[in-house]
Amino acid sequence: MNWKDELAAIVEARTYGQLGATLPRLTALDVRHPNVAEINHQLAWTCDMLGRAAEALPYYEKAIALGLPPNELSGALVGLGSTLRVLGQSGRAVEVLRSARAQFPENREFTAFLALALHDAGRPAEAVQLLIETLCETTDDPGLTAYQRALRHAAANLGPGESSGRDHPERK
Repeated sequence: MNWKDELAAIVEARTYGQLGATLPRLTALDVRHPNVAEINHQLAWTCDMLGRAAEALPYYEKAIALGLPPNELSGALVGLGSTLRVLGQSGRAVEVLRSARAQFPENREFTAFLALALHDAGRPAEAVQLLIETLCETTDDPGLTAYQRALRHAAANLGPGESSGRDHPERK
């Protein structure tokens, strides 16, 4: 069996609940094929699923450095940014997620994870601004679309000392 088929079988087993057996199988596959980006990405993902963020980090970094196809790179960048945030490296998480967001502007998940990292980095106003902008851009909810202008105005004016008595712009 080649590494791609073996990796697919391991990922399938993980998908069907065999998480505990996945990490040793992936580790053994990595020993036999040490410089395969996709294997490192799956190792990182599995470590994350097991709550082992510190172990996941070098696998994410190696997978990205080795080069992943765009769909896997996107997932690896989300994982790397999220893992950095969990490990208390919010500044680096913000950098990774901002870069990934620029690289994959259509992938809204980067904005959500970036907002979490910004919050952890002590920048809650910027986090809320991003979330409100994304919500306004992506929702079809009639109640939210009716107040989009007001929401965008309020988000743009967030910050320390914001008064609750600010002017309220009209709908749309």
